[in-house]
Amino acid sequence: MKNRFAFQPRYFCFWLLFFGLARGLFLGYQHVATSQLPLATVVKTFAYGLRLDASAAAYVCLLPFLLFVLGSLFRRLPLQSLINAYSAAMGLLLAFLTTADLELYRTWGFRLDDTPLQYLESPKEMIASAGSAPIALLLGLLAALLGSSWVLYKVVVGPLPPLPAWFGRRRAALAGILYAALLVVPLRGGTQQIPVNQSDVYFSPIAFANHAAINAPWNLMSALILRSAESPPPSFMPDSAARRLVSGIYPGAVGAPAPPDSTTALLTEARPNVLFIILESFTAKLVGSVGGEPSVTPTLDSLARTGVLFTNIYAAGDRSQKGLVALLSGYPNQPTTSIIKFPRKIERLPHLCRSLAAAGYRSHYYYGGELAFANMKSYVQTAGYEQITERADFAHADQNSKWGAHDGALFSRILKEVPPPPQPFFITAFTLSSHEPFEVPIKPKFPGTTEAALFRNSVYYTDYTLGQFLRAARQQPWYAHTLLVLVADHGHQQPGDSPIESPEKFHIPLLLAGGALRPEARGRLVTTIGSQTDVAATLLHQLKLPATAFTWSRDLLAPRPASFAYYCFTNGFGAVSPAGTITFDNVSRQVGQHNANIPDAQLRLGQAMEQVSLTDFARK
Repeated sequence: MKNRFAFQPRYFCFWLLFFGLARGLFLGYQHVATSQLPLATVVKTFAYGLRLDASAAAYVCLLPFLLFVLGSLFRRLPLQSLINAYSAAMGLLLAFLTTADLELYRTWGFRLDDTPLQYLESPKEMIASAGSAPIALLLGLLAALLGSSWVLYKVVVGPLPPLPAWFGRRRAALAGILYAALLVVPLRGGTQQIPVNQSDVYFSPIAFANHAAINAPWNLMSALILRSAESPPPSFMPDSAARRLVSGIYPGAVGAPAPPDSTTALLTEARPNVLFIILESFTAKLVGSVGGEPSVTPTLDSLARTGVLFTNIYAAGDRSQKGLVALLSGYPNQPTTSIIKFPRKIERLPHLCRSLAAAGYRSHYYYGGELAFANMKSYVQTAGYEQITERADFAHADQNSKWGAHDGALFSRILKEVPPPPQPFFITAFTLSSHEPFEVPIKPKFPGTTEAALFRNSVYYTDYTLGQFLRAARQQPWYAHTLLVLVADHGHQQPGDSPIESPEKFHIPLLLAGGALRPEARGRLVTTIGSQTDVAATLLHQLKLPATAFTWSRDLLAPRPASFAYYCFTNGFGAVSPAGTITFDNVSRQVGQHNANIPDAQLRLGQAMEQVSLTDFARK
């Protein structure tokens, strides 16, 4: 009798132990970050994570507990077989999610959520994104987790004892119902009024420690439930106060009058061609001219000496599709989603292509990969590009094994297809060779097979092919009338495994070059701190075109622009000023990384930026 009705508690305890085992695996896989935590903090990740583990275990137990009740009522129900089959299927699913989370966190810096669903429409790109993952190691860890879980199941749960003949089935069903009812407590994470959420397990000023306490499958389920929610998070301050703060940086975003257009003229003509090159993952850490490693990007560094270099630019977000919207629409990113996922909303965004088309520019968008990835094609088509070239338009021989056409093929294609005068052109080219899996068709320049070494070599390759392209372009008559805009779509955690929120991960190069630059502008350094979103207004003002539609963009070449940048990471934001950087975690509602002398006003400005921009996003 006792053993029969101890089955449900034992079953719950098994899943609790399973999630504890998964956390141990996570900490072991992220051993570099784990080794930097005090032992007491490592232990606390298990203690604080217990509430989410219990909640996840309770959800897993709902169906078996219901089957237990039915099995008590109906003798012929194959209860043991059903529970074992369910447990095996659930164990396989959870083990797979746990193993996938190991590498996703290492790459993206946040625990498993609904982000991978953005890639389901382009499975080839999803596979390519994981191209640098140690597949054999992950499969081995998956097998080890499944094997240890099976042993744990046999020891903790064991076979289901039969119901004694003298014990009534209705009484047995009632006991099972009582156990099922008790699941309400762990489901909610306790008896408190508000159900448990991620912030309840945040206990440390160290982001990684908090992330380790999160239960990955629970986090995924929570993200799926909340996926359709578009409402802004709780306000930091009254809307009037937030709008007042934002108006000091982006007056148009809050309907305030914008200052009169005034900029430092850099161009020899009002309507030059514009070749806008977006460099995949070109972190400032690898660009010597903005303080990064020397010799990785000799082409960019050479251009910096004869162009206009912006040394303090920060990506608005951390994914390619987010960088596109920030650069081409001058629109800020969102910490838990991306506006590019919402076709109705992107139709309401301004776009450089449309602004230039109104001024008589012809347009062409080049990308060596598949534009279906992350809904980028919808965004590009909405922008109104006259021609679009993507992966299917390139020869198979010019492509790497997973992602798409090499950058050398991309630049060669552009060189052959530059439209003839008299109309100026607006060409947008998005590189991809420096995206995982970092496959490039040249001999490696830098030794090593680590992710950082592979990434470094891929950046060098893109820079090398860019140099080849520019040497050929300078021989063409159109080059003397062309402005080059070179900027990264986002930064990268490599080299150095930068934390998800660190400014080093978001620091990127921005460079203006080309034959259309005035001689006196060449070699100029612009040290103003700015964002990707500011590129649009800066470019339009150089072309003497209005930028009023780009309310979240400002001219970095205007007299005395405010030196400030705002960026988003998953569930948080960073605010950069000359005083340094401060980051804020929206889950714990706590300050993260920050310099010692950061004024409180900088945090308030960052909070105002998030509050007002998310309100604007929700209304689109």
